[in-house]
Amino acid sequence: MSGTTEKVLEARDIGKAFMGGSRIALGGVSLELFRGEILSIVGPNGAGKSTLIQILLGLLRPDSGSLNILGVDATRHRRLIAHRINYASTDLSLPYSLTVLENLRVYSLIYNLCDWESRVHSLLSDFGLSAIANRRVGSLSTGQVAKLGIAKALLTEPEILFLDEPTATLDPEVSAHLREFLRKRVLDTGMSLLYTSHNMREVERLSDRIILLGGGKIIKEGVIEDLLKNDSASDLEALFLDTVRKTASW
Repeated sequence: MSGTTEKVLEARDIGKAFMGGSRIALGGVSLELFRGEILSIVGPNGAGKSTLIQILLGLLRPDSGSLNILGVDATRHRRLIAHRINYASTDLSLPYSLTVLENLRVYSLIYNLCDWESRVHSLLSDFGLSAIANRRVGSLSTGQVAKLGIAKALLTEPEILFLDEPTATLDPEVSAHLREFLRKRVLDTGMSLLYTSHNMREVERLSDRIILLGGGKIIKEGVIEDLLKNDSASDLEALFLDTVRKTASW
């Protein structure tokens, strides 16, 4: 595993239910994320991934358990760490009437970034967006919008970056470039990355560790090579499908 032994996130026995407690979304999930580590959370639809991410981001309050992020009780004092974490997802929309450059400028103002111009132009270059900087977001392709969303999340140079299905709308070449970019960013800055994806080959190439969720609980977790060896699986996709079939009651 790359990274260090310094924990930047520690969740303990996180529980969450909906519909008056009749639907259990998470049933006591515990996880750790270390500085400079890439941790991927995978699982079938309805496994609890989105609920877990929303709790880690502070968008939902857990019914039980504790959450410590960057040394802070994140369920009580999220504001203390809000500027140190960030998030991107293809589900998030950006102001369509603003240009690419204007969108990044607005977010720079929100976070009160003094050196916004250099950060913005560096990210535009990194994501191949410089040529369309003055185009309105509403005129962009879904892939271009996805890249802009990730660039926006990196503006603050977060210590922890949450990416939820970031390559869902990207073609294979752009996805491969993004993986290389993220891996280099993690190595260069010590940023920690928590990643979700349904693309098992992508997860296998990018991640230091994975957590496989099912039915709101952790079914498997660990270093991918160790999991494959223990289950005699040829690759992560085979392991994932075999695990899903064995727990079809999800």
